[in-house]
Amino acid sequence: MADSLLFNPRTYDPAQFDPETRRLLRATVDWFEDRGKRRLIEDYRTRAWLADFLAFAAKEGLFATFLTPASAAGHEAQRWDTARIAALNEIFGFYGLDYWYAWQVTILGLGPVWQSDNTAARTRAAELLAQGEVFAFGLSEKTHGADIYSTDMLLTPDGNGGFSATGSKYYIGNGNAAGLVSVFGRRTDIEGPDGYVFFAADSRHSAYHLVKNVVDSSKYVSEFRLEDYPVGPDDVLHTGRAAFDAALNTVNVGKFNLCTASIGICEHAMYEAVTHANNRILYGRPVTAFPHVRRELADAYVRLVGMKLFSDRAVDYFRSASPDDRRYLLFNPMTKMKVTTEGEKVIDLMWDVIAAKGFEKDTYFAQAAVEIRGLPKLEGTVHVNLALILKFMRNHLLNPAEFAPVPTRLDAADDTFLFEQGPARGLGSVRFHDWRPAYDAYAAVPNVARFREQADALCEFVTTAAPDEKQSRDLDLLLAVGQLFALVVHGQLILEQARLTDLDEDILDELFAVLVRDFSAYAIELHGKDSATEVQQNWALGAVRRPVVDEARSGRVWERVEALSGAYEMAP
Repeated sequence: MADSLLFNPRTYDPAQFDPETRRLLRATVDWFEDRGKRRLIEDYRTRAWLADFLAFAAKEGLFATFLTPASAAGHEAQRWDTARIAALNEIFGFYGLDYWYAWQVTILGLGPVWQSDNTAARTRAAELLAQGEVFAFGLSEKTHGADIYSTDMLLTPDGNGGFSATGSKYYIGNGNAAGLVSVFGRRTDIEGPDGYVFFAADSRHSAYHLVKNVVDSSKYVSEFRLEDYPVGPDDVLHTGRAAFDAALNTVNVGKFNLCTASIGICEHAMYEAVTHANNRILYGRPVTAFPHVRRELADAYVRLVGMKLFSDRAVDYFRSASPDDRRYLLFNPMTKMKVTTEGEKVIDLMWDVIAAKGFEKDTYFAQAAVEIRGLPKLEGTVHVNLALILKFMRNHLLNPAEFAPVPTRLDAADDTFLFEQGPARGLGSVRFHDWRPAYDAYAAVPNVARFREQADALCEFVTTAAPDEKQSRDLDLLLAVGQLFALVVHGQLILEQARLTDLDEDILDELFAVLVRDFSAYAIELHGKDSATEVQQNWALGAVRRPVVDEARSGRVWERVEALSGAYEMAP
């Protein structure tokens, strides 16, 4: 019997969606399966550009259907629906990050357009999507990275209401082929934030110069340069502070996609790893007969399930967001930082089991082990996102507010607020619902109760031992605190989704045994920080807990893991 918690192309039927979404998701899976594993790996190894994939997507209208908001739609199936976008992220991740990347940077390139009130640019974007074109997001630069305050893309007024743009952008996906590149720059005649401009450029224009692909990959991560590129009024997407907000709000939308891509990578790798380990005989026994192997694979499995539960629940908060409900601003960097780093742990656990097999050129695992590393480092590093998460800690833990319950959001609705987020500030004032009821609902599950003790201890830390003013400038110490807080939020949304989906409590208990160990490890890390005070050190040791051991429960979870052996293998 197939595991209902993991994506399996053999049994995949996204019946939760409308018929056209269901058809497109299944058609995408079938396209990859028909090409086969040999072609998939060969294209990855030879760094082939994705022309045939983009031709398929254009023929099916895949990007146009999923990435055209209803306000610009040409037919009724077109909308911006985070639930089905997440489903497609998972599929792309399952087959290879190169495919996901072309889609992801198209999403980023569209962000400033769909936030703009420039009708001509919006119409042009919708037409380009209908033609099967991809998009790009021209934000970062070689010298400044994503420090958009310091952009050297300069726009000089041309005297006719437009500009002449000159400057370089670096690390820009799809920069070799994008029909529209959303480019961030600043005017030469206005100082400060009022001088920012977001404008649309075409990679085929003669004043657009493609320098190179900066990575050795099928992903075309470009460096390009504009030389006196003409920017007319119809090309201007945003000016002033609105351009700055559009940049950050676009990343808010695009950042979310990294979690489900990570999940897809881990799922494909897990089928390979468990199948290999269960069929390899060592010292007269299957590798999976060894206790440490069972623990590692079971830990990988429950971590992966946790990744899926958290991400699925985060979708609901994204889709239900509004000016009065900005909880997504915490759950978004959580998906980006926590879920993607969990993905690295999942791959590492499986790699410890399959060892040399993970290097072999005819496995998906070999590319998964490389690609999983990239996701925590895109759209901001782990450190940047942890620092962002910390801004919400006190309000989330200690200052809950009343909110109506957020339901599961699989309805065929357009997520309009994502392009109407408004000013990108005021994070410290965002309020959250009480996190405790999610834990209370599973108080009878031993390791949920054990982890709840640690979460309560963190509240005590924030109240009685929080970093002082000097320590607040010690990012090394703060990041350790951020990891502890992130675990509490991670557990909360996992429990909310477990309740909504009636998750097997054996899996939940096994997962929280892992989270108890994680919390203890981060507490020990905090204890060892150079600047930790004696009070903080004592708190850290007092927060360490041992998970509740239940051999029968662990045995039942292992049976689910072992059943993955042979459950899916991509056709040659």
